[in-house]
Amino acid sequence: MNKSLERLKLVQQRIENACIAAGRKPDEVSLLAVSKRQPAEKIITLNKLGVFSFGENQLQEALKKQKELTDLDLQWHFIGTIQSNKTRAIAESFQWVQSADRQKTLKRLSAQRPGTLDPLNICLQVNIDREPQKAGASPEEILQLASLCDGLDNLKLRGLMALPRMTSDPEEQHDSFRRVRILFEELKNAGHDIDTLSMGMSSDLEIAVSEGSTMVRIGTDLLGRRET
Repeated sequence: MNKSLERLKLVQQRIENACIAAGRKPDEVSLLAVSKRQPAEKIITLNKLGVFSFGENQLQEALKKQKELTDLDLQWHFIGTIQSNKTRAIAESFQWVQSADRQKTLKRLSAQRPGTLDPLNICLQVNIDREPQKAGASPEEILQLASLCDGLDNLKLRGLMALPRMTSDPEEQHDSFRRVRILFEELKNAGHDIDTLSMGMSSDLEIAVSEGSTMVRIGTDLLGRRET
């Protein structure tokens, strides 16, 4: 517990410091604990410390944890690549999806979302730097995907998610995050009711916060070394 509390406080302090440096309020940025390849026990510990939102990118691993942790008040975010044969399980078992990047995926998630559940919160994943090895829609496709999402009954468009390119040049990092924020603002100006800009991880959360991130996704720095 002590080690988990120490890591959590360090991450929270980084977020607070980044917000202060950017002239923002610390409560403007939420924390998503990336729990992939982490045991359920670590999720339990963090939950006792006040963390409720967890991100997973492997469906079967996530479903197993969800079954083990049904007695906890947790919010589950799917952040991995979405295959067509997995959309039903994702639609039935998660509160958020942060990696939708195709029309077909959005339509399937909406059609397969049980009517007894609240609409599925969606962040569209944008490949802002057009990296061929990464998933995500191109910036030009985002407006059309957002309009489609708004028209689907069982989905709620919340914003954008991005994984900007890794670079040692801070100015290049700022440029990538800035372009995501500009795209986010363009969606708002087009009339989309969105509030979530999910970008920034352990290595670059300060830059992400300075460029407008409202949610940072933190894994190892928060939960420790991952299981192999």
